[in-house]
Amino acid sequence: MANNTTKPAEGKLGIMVVGLGAVTSTFMTGVLMARKGLAKPVGSMTQYDKIRVGKGGSKKYLSYYDIAPIAKLDDIVFGAWDVYPANAYQSAMYAEVLKEKDINPVKDELSAIVPLKAAFDKNYAKRLDGDNVKQCDTRWEMVEELREDIRKFKKDNDLNRVVVAWAASTEIYVEPNMKVHDTLAHLEEAMKADDRVNIAPSMCYAYAAIAEGCPFIMGAPNTTVDIPAMWEMAEKYNVPIAGKDFKTGQTLVKSGFAPIIGTRCLGLAGWFSTNILGNRDGLVLDEPANFRTKEVSKLSTLESILQADKQPDLYTDYYHKVRINYYPPRNDNKEGWDNIDIFGWMNYPMQIKINFLCRDSILAAPLLLDLCLLSDLAARAGRSGIQRFLSFFLKAPMHDYVNGEEPVNHLFQQYTMLKNAIREMGGYEADEEID
Repeated sequence: MANNTTKPAEGKLGIMVVGLGAVTSTFMTGVLMARKGLAKPVGSMTQYDKIRVGKGGSKKYLSYYDIAPIAKLDDIVFGAWDVYPANAYQSAMYAEVLKEKDINPVKDELSAIVPLKAAFDKNYAKRLDGDNVKQCDTRWEMVEELREDIRKFKKDNDLNRVVVAWAASTEIYVEPNMKVHDTLAHLEEAMKADDRVNIAPSMCYAYAAIAEGCPFIMGAPNTTVDIPAMWEMAEKYNVPIAGKDFKTGQTLVKSGFAPIIGTRCLGLAGWFSTNILGNRDGLVLDEPANFRTKEVSKLSTLESILQADKQPDLYTDYYHKVRINYYPPRNDNKEGWDNIDIFGWMNYPMQIKINFLCRDSILAAPLLLDLCLLSDLAARAGRSGIQRFLSFFLKAPMHDYVNGEEPVNHLFQQYTMLKNAIREMGGYEADEEID
């Protein structure tokens, strides 16, 4: 029998999301529809996946919620911040990800989800022009107002716990600055001094969430919590953090397909990836400074799977290129092309072509659900700091790069980490090894 010390999921769980756009409105609509038995949460690991616990005669395959105390969909209460004032119903209709017939049955619940004013700085997302924004003089004022938002949301809805997740646009790239981002004390000094170069608005959300004891998830490639100061803060407040960037389309393919090349000991000459998408995310990424943030996260995947130091004959000097193109007619229906130049026996060249016509928000919604439910579980299990087991869901998994830690990007190694963590939090033995 499992010896489980994880606290039960008592009371209601608040999920506050930064950004009430296509991903968030699709996520909320799907959860509300699933609660009524009108839709299936397909793609969600917490709702569908089964993993083995025990060995030999005691071996059994169980759902995550039969292993560990994961919050039920019925217990979730939604909140959001956004630069645009549209409620969740209006946002879902505007996004045109879902058909009207799949939104209308929960119209009343969605209409009641009205976004709070966002902490926003147009310099970080020049293509956005919403006016539902806080009038803050300093970054520290942003933090204080966001903390008050979280406290009020928790009190007004009689919530037991809250998780905060970023599903807003990609900010311009913030280079980690070890004079500001190295310690919590320096980070707080910079916020109070209104350092707008080194302190992105997303950092104010993260700081506010952690200070209020709420797990924080970074669903964009922003630097936000991927700095030592935030790691220190998360450990200090005993709060789990995760990021960065939801692994939905092309990078999911890459993290699953690159292991085929590596396991089969085939060589790689080059991997060219290009995307077209037309939603708000595409619009923001059309700005070069914002794309730079995304490029860093998408490029990091391959290099940690196919490593030259381990196989110099196969993976030295391959060319890796990533492109994203804004193309409005596609809206949320993203298309990714991958051209992979490989070589085999006696260095003879071969090619692989992958064309993934995906729906960005349809893939991201279940990731957002799983990340929120598992971050909440991690908090009740007493876990704090970077949650490496959540790397399965993320493009550029957080890791301690200051001390030379390499991220795990190999999808099946990530899956082993995920399964072991679920086992541990359910009081079972973490009995799989990562080779």
